[in-house]
Amino acid sequence: MVLGGGEPRPYNICFSNNYFSVMFNPQKHHRRSIRLKGYDYAQAGAYFVTICCQDRLHRFGKIQDNEMVLNELGDVAYQEWLNLPTRFPNIELDVFQIMPNHFHAIVILQDVIVEAKFTPAQTENGQNPILGTIIGTYKSLVSNECLAIFKTKNEHMGKLWQRGYYEHIIRNENSYQEIANYIINNPANWEKDTFF
Repeated sequence: MVLGGGEPRPYNICFSNNYFSVMFNPQKHHRRSIRLKGYDYAQAGAYFVTICCQDRLHRFGKIQDNEMVLNELGDVAYQEWLNLPTRFPNIELDVFQIMPNHFHAIVILQDVIVEAKFTPAQTENGQNPILGTIIGTYKSLVSNECLAIFKTKNEHMGKLWQRGYYEHIIRNENSYQEIANYIINNPANWEKDTFF
């Protein structure tokens, strides 16, 4: 669908104080969602999630003797992941692995039964948070903590995370086992990894 009566509309872009007029063409300039159309990402289930650092920079540590050695930023990513269930009581953290420039995890969303004096995190309409909200919150928390570290060193961090994240709905035990083994063995297979 083309906006504005079938004609591309111009918009301005600024590069180092020089403005360029570019024609917006929705046939070329659109982002496709990789999410499963019509799927409710707030429903209970297991999800394999991968989050990548911007430009695949090695931000979180290094692989040494087939093991991940976290640096200061890696420790932040680790602690914020472990703290996530306090913010979202409907999630269970399963296998996860922080790598030098990306992060793999299995997240289990559960249906939450509300008890007296217990208020789980919910969206404005009272529903459990969707996977995207949980991952977005995690990315934001890690970015803010890492930025604080960079500021104490009077250094520029730049963008920490790549836009979005990859997810896969885990539908059966075989899929779960394959993914869990992949995550666990990721440091030992680092040099063969596509994110290396």
